[in-house]
Amino acid sequence: MSSRVGVVVFPGTNCERDVAWAIETIGGSTEMLWHADASLRGVDAVVLAGGFAHGDYLRTGAIARFSPVMDAVASFAAEGGPVVGICNGFQILTEAGLLPGALQKNAGLKFRCQTVEMRVESSTTVLTRLAEVGQILRIPINHFEGNFVCDPDTLRRIREADQVVFRYVENPNGSLDDIAGICNEGRNVVGLMPHPERASESVLGSADGAVLLRSLLSAVSSGAPRAPGGAKSW
Repeated sequence: MSSRVGVVVFPGTNCERDVAWAIETIGGSTEMLWHADASLRGVDAVVLAGGFAHGDYLRTGAIARFSPVMDAVASFAAEGGPVVGICNGFQILTEAGLLPGALQKNAGLKFRCQTVEMRVESSTTVLTRLAEVGQILRIPINHFEGNFVCDPDTLRRIREADQVVFRYVENPNGSLDDIAGICNEGRNVVGLMPHPERASESVLGSADGAVLLRSLLSAVSSGAPRAPGGAKSW
């Protein structure tokens, strides 16, 4: 049986079908999870896809973090379940407190839609276990509020705990420390601004994102034992 990945859909999400297609292309199965549902229906992993949840009113992810499904996502993450937030999904994870820091408007107040190069900084997360540290991936970005920020103490902690998962080779949005993606201390929750599902097949211009999605499916199928505190040892 293939790994079942739940893709959360909020009003305004617009990348859910892209994520589903990319995951199914590499052998996984997907199930759409509506934001008002209180259950994850027994899926093996969760992806919060990109888009404009609730129209980005107030600020990105500020309303979405109160959706009923997020309580289930938080419980799933606390038990060590793999959770990935892409673009708007990353923003929602920070608003929900599942990842540190915040995403603010890009430097120069410009919407960025381009292919960027990002470097893998850690291979011990659910999204990078098949990647190599130092590997350069060409992946598209598509955002206005992708500028990662946090206070100095938080930056020090995430550096010391090896929670910076990806860094931009050339920073497109002003993100602190060139950060393109981070993980939680348990390494089972990962957020990133670039869209791996948009670089999952060569016909799209790059297939570099496929290694990340394969890593997610591999993490699910590995059956890794739960580590103390509820997190898995990836």
